[in-house]
Amino acid sequence: MPKNLVVFIILLGVLMFIVGCAAVEPEPAEQTKVPASEVKPVEVKPTIEPVIVEPNEIEPVRSEPNLVEPNFVEPNFVEPNFVEPNFVEPNFVEPNFVEPAKSKPLPRVSFHDKCADILRNFVDENGMVDYKTLRRNRLELKNLLDEFRRLETSVYNSWPEADKIAFWINAYNTQLLRIIVENYPIEPSRWRLLLWPPTSIRHIEGDIEGIWSNNKFIVMEEEFTLSAVESRFFRQVFDEPRVFFALSRASISGPPLRNEPYYGEKLNEQLDDQTSKFLSGTYGFRIDRENKKVYLSSLLQPNGFGNEFISKYGTDKKFKDQQPAVRAVLNFVTNYIPAKDVSFLEVENYSVKYIKYDWRLNEQ
Repeated sequence: MPKNLVVFIILLGVLMFIVGCAAVEPEPAEQTKVPASEVKPVEVKPTIEPVIVEPNEIEPVRSEPNLVEPNFVEPNFVEPNFVEPNFVEPNFVEPNFVEPAKSKPLPRVSFHDKCADILRNFVDENGMVDYKTLRRNRLELKNLLDEFRRLETSVYNSWPEADKIAFWINAYNTQLLRIIVENYPIEPSRWRLLLWPPTSIRHIEGDIEGIWSNNKFIVMEEEFTLSAVESRFFRQVFDEPRVFFALSRASISGPPLRNEPYYGEKLNEQLDDQTSKFLSGTYGFRIDRENKKVYLSSLLQPNGFGNEFISKYGTDKKFKDQQPAVRAVLNFVTNYIPAKDVSFLEVENYSVKYIKYDWRLNEQ
């Protein structure tokens, strides 16, 4: 802008100089007139004035409204990659943290370990017992039962239910081992031999019920018999009929004795394994397809443990021609037998029979 002004001023000066010179020339007066009229147009002031359109104030160039400069596209600030809600992405699966159930396993109850040595050393994988050697070590049995006696009720009450069930199974099986060891070797009378084989445990009391109801032992400073434990805990307190496949009967027809203690932390797997073993054996379950008969262990009769299955496995939808306890047992059994046997039980016509119980000692 100043440059243009300077040029304009210089031109204006030159012009004025020329006009001045023309006025000074010594020419005749006539001639002075002519230039005077001519000079006026030369005075092209008007022409120049428009040039004065110095409102060439191209100041509008100042159209600072380079305001576009607010390239307000800066909302590129949105660029903060608002995808940042990707922050949600923090593996929202994190609510996997709800899984504290897995990361917080139940505390392990070590009391059950006290039974481990006797079961490991004197019971084989088939559940058969070396009573002869165990008799020579019967002090170990006595010491183990003393552990059950000394356990404080407050400690027992702090355990999860699964460990309480495991505790009573272990106590029951240990006491039965003690009863057999104290009467080993079995000495039958002559007249009883007419009724039972020489190794039948029925010779011990004469009346088989005597083994379960006449022999007392102390647990947590309270007196029990095997029948009392069965009735109070396995028929009333705990609704878990699979325990009847874990309780030893010290006999061939009974469930096999495990060579490890029961533990609350793996009780479910142990009971399932016991049930499968028992039902797949000779004395647990079988089908006679030719004669349309289904045979069950006599332990599962309604007057045995059969009624204990009704609350969990009772059904009105299948096995409708059987009484409630039998329906419940058949319904339970279908969870542990091959599919072809399940199909037979569910759609065929058959009668249910019970396998004669073999009371011979479960001796190696």
